Amino acid sequence: MSTTLTSLRQDFGGDIIDPTAAGYAEAARTVLAAGSPAVVLRPRTVADVRAAVRFAAAGGQPLAVRGGGHSFLGFGTNDGGLVLDLGRLAEIELIDSDRHLVRIGGGATWGAVADALAPHGLAISSGDTRGVGVGGLTLGGGIGWKLRRYGLALDALVAAELVTADGSLVRVDAEQQPDLFWAIRGGGGNFGVVTAFEFAAHPTTDLHFGRIVFPAAEAGPVLLGWADHLRGAPEELTSIADLANPMAGGPEAPVQLFVAVDSDDPAVADRLLAPLRDLGTVLTDDVAPRPYRDLLVEGRTPPPGMQLIPRNAFVARSGVPQALDVIADTVGSGRSPATVIRGLGGAMSRVPADATAFAHRDAELMIMTVLAGPAPVIEAARPGVDALWQRLAPHVTGAYANFLGTADEDSVAAAYPEPTRLRLAGIKRAVDPTNLFSANHNIRP
Repeated sequence: MSTTLTSLRQDFGGDIIDPTAAGYAEAARTVLAAGSPAVVLRPRTVADVRAAVRFAAAGGQPLAVRGGGHSFLGFGTNDGGLVLDLGRLAEIELIDSDRHLVRIGGGATWGAVADALAPHGLAISSGDTRGVGVGGLTLGGGIGWKLRRYGLALDALVAAELVTADGSLVRVDAEQQPDLFWAIRGGGGNFGVVTAFEFAAHPTTDLHFGRIVFPAAEAGPVLLGWADHLRGAPEELTSIADLANPMAGGPEAPVQLFVAVDSDDPAVADRLLAPLRDLGTVLTDDVAPRPYRDLLVEGRTPPPGMQLIPRNAFVARSGVPQALDVIADTVGSGRSPATVIRGLGGAMSRVPADATAFAHRDAELMIMTVLAGPAPVIEAARPGVDALWQRLAPHVTGAYANFLGTADEDSVAAAYPEPTRLRLAGIKRAVDPTNLFSANHNIRP
């Protein structure tokens, strides 16, 4: 490796961090995973990225591409291979103020984007954590607090520049390389290293944001009423139901409805939230105006030995009552895992299912459970979680790749329905026939 790294230095102007270098331990790990790569490469320029990709392809070693490093499965690191850390490619520039076009480096994080756009009165519908990378979130979908009004993060993407497996730099948009542009909007990191994104941002004001909290014993009627209201509510309202939160009491925690009303008008917020406040006994209601950037929370790095095992699936309209009954019954049993239910629909659902590689446009809800703790705790809790998902199975479908805790064939099949997967595989075969970019929910060529 030392001999080959000497040759890389002729073309690579960034940082080359091997196990002997200061800072290697920090560079080797991601937020949620440890690793022991042979080398971590931190490019300073697009030319560096191209050199790194050519180097990885020639050496035949595993390659991990890291943006924000928040992958639950640790896709941003590996053991014995190369890690391409895009953290230095994080520039954010408003390139067209009339059309609100924003150019964002592939290593930027959503918190930095929100901070940069706030002085311009602009925002992009993104996730809900500041440190999450623009790249990983967008390539997999992008579910966040503006979803029902502005759709997924990838729905605001108008162009991208990426380095493909042969080291070429290509620009993709609706006219140039349209198939590849389709694939990167939902197909994950399978097709290259995105060095720059161009988004169409939208004007924004403060949002009304906060929690409306109900007793756990009222989970059944609260969840059903919440879902019924969201189905017909104006798209300014996006909401998440949070149950059995370990930070709020675990299995006995109250039902928390997090709400975001995309308006700074108190009258609008009151009108949209009144039906939710009438669903049961309100224990807490802290909804207040907040800047959009303040909705994005700081992510936490788990302590050593802590594992996070997520699992998720979508719910179409026909399955909503039954799925919510199962969850409410599990909460009532006092044995519920931490569960989050995200309200979908709105702008996300208006995009045709085949318009992007994110195909789950008709889903009304997404259910996600999270197991958290050291290995013995995880193993003790796993049977209960498996039992919950067995009960949910007849009422759910598919999965959101960004929140999966496994990357096996079943997970890939859940994230990508067969017509989508077959089209992705054909595009993969054209741009990455040797599957260099395989550290992901992999679409094999």
